[in-house]
Amino acid sequence: MLIVYNTCPDKESAEKIAIRLIKNKVAACVNIIKIEKSVYEWKGKICQEPEYLLVIKTKDKNYKRLENEIKKTHPYKVPEIIALKVEKGSKEYVDWVNSA
Repeated sequence: MLIVYNTCPDKESAEKIAIRLIKNKVAACVNIIKIEKSVYEWKGKICQEPEYLLVIKTKDKNYKRLENEIKKTHPYKVPEIIALKVEKGSKEYVDWVNSA
């Protein structure tokens, strides 16, 4: 099982990506969390912007498809897509994610 993080500039794009991932069966669940501010450097400028964080639960074998689906829809030129392997979790929840 993987947890994938992806940030979006607004609620609309976050919801659009989340729904696309679920409809295309590359994710079992997506949480959308409002971030008050992200601070980063882009093209030599320090940026401070509100964003939305997607916390995506998926199985390992879906990662490449999931990444491609995000890139097809995402408004950023270089979207944040970071995957972390889940080492432990409740058996029932992990089984559900892996069966989705």
